[in-house]
Amino acid sequence: MHEVVDFSVLPEGCISIILSFTSPRDACVLSLVSLTFKSAADSDVVWEKFLPSDYKDIVNNSVSTINSNNFPSKKELYFHLCDIPLLLQEGKQSLTLERKSGKKCFMIGAKELDITWGDNPQYWKWNSHSESRFGDVAELLSVCWLNIKGIFNTQVLSPKTIYAVYMVIKFSENTYGLDHPAADVKVEFVGGGGVSSGGRSVYLDPECNRRPGVQHVPHRLGLLRRRFGHILRPAFPRQGYFPSERKDGWMEIELGQFYNDQGEDGEVEMGLSEIKSGHWKAGLIVQGIELRPRNNTT
Repeated sequence: MHEVVDFSVLPEGCISIILSFTSPRDACVLSLVSLTFKSAADSDVVWEKFLPSDYKDIVNNSVSTINSNNFPSKKELYFHLCDIPLLLQEGKQSLTLERKSGKKCFMIGAKELDITWGDNPQYWKWNSHSESRFGDVAELLSVCWLNIKGIFNTQVLSPKTIYAVYMVIKFSENTYGLDHPAADVKVEFVGGGGVSSGGRSVYLDPECNRRPGVQHVPHRLGLLRRRFGHILRPAFPRQGYFPSERKDGWMEIELGQFYNDQGEDGEVEMGLSEIKSGHWKAGLIVQGIELRPRNNTT
């Protein structure tokens, strides 16, 4: 016979330690078991474990006006970081936490990206935007050579995690030239190595997804050099090949994915370009590029 263990007889501190080895989602569910479990699940012992190990440095070095010591509990700090973007790098990057796991999500602001002719007011203009988490967004006035890329150091990301990369965008009323042809996107490690999805093609015009006869562009996976390569899935037909709506009012287009082991692969480069057709394009508004754990929707 198997002996039944009654957790209710354990001290609350022991229950807290046990719950700290679960997940934020599990802790919230288990808090409904009893008043003892709720008290244990809400304790700082549990939520300190769910926060990133470097959360104090991240919070205290941010440009946001919060302090990790000013929250009544670690649980409140955790959900604050899930819901309110924390501005970093002089306001050019932001951090949030994935609610179900506590893993880090970063967005690189448009000012931190390498945008071809981005400093030329003839082709791009920089505006404030009420719905942007950054001070400025980039609005495309008119170019025939669209090329945007960013580089991010994987050492600050959560380890043992597959990250998906998205360009976060809007479209102005004067948009034209984005409906054809397809743009090229890529995600790959600088200098090679690592596990990444490489390059493929996407449609920038969201209306293309609603037109009959428009076929998805075949996915071109890059060379996957590790045994983890099979977990980097290609996007499904249509899904991932067109901009999709986000909860924050913006749209996003997936650039690709990569696996972050321990951050030892260094920097990952991600980009979007349409430089082959020579067509003039306008109206694309870029807030930035976001990196977040795969399957986490925003």
